Amino acid sequence: MKELLERLEKRLNKKFDEFDVRMIHPLVLAYIGDTIYDLFVRTYLVMAYDAPVSQLHVKAINFVRAKGQADTLRHIENLLTREELDIVRRGRNAKSATMPRNAAVADYRLATGFESLLGYLYLTGKEERLFEIMDYILESAKEGEKGERG
Repeated sequence: MKELLERLEKRLNKKFDEFDVRMIHPLVLAYIGDTIYDLFVRTYLVMAYDAPVSQLHVKAINFVRAKGQADTLRHIENLLTREELDIVRRGRNAKSATMPRNAAVADYRLATGFESLLGYLYLTGKEERLFEIMDYILESAKEGEKGERG
């Protein structure tokens, strides 16, 4: 992921530092964060399950829908730094022109905050922290699956 960002920075002759990323509108951070999370979840599912695409899609929806992201954020909130919580708060409070039909407003806003955090971590090159959070999410998901089966 870092190589992709570096390649684009070189091609566009533009480099983001942390200040630049903090100045990006939270909905733009959420835009890229949504893609980062979706890619991470889909990659995980393809590697973890030998299943047809339709089943992978159903599993992915549980992760990436607003309710799933809101629940994830609630679960990891106590792990976040003050700076990360500030990014989440800005994303949560950003006014969006659209609202999904299938999500509660509170869940949608929390999901936007979560996606903003992921976009922020990605664009600032904080890959290690991004992976730390993703690993925690996947560990929690595995525990949840064990609980459903057991």
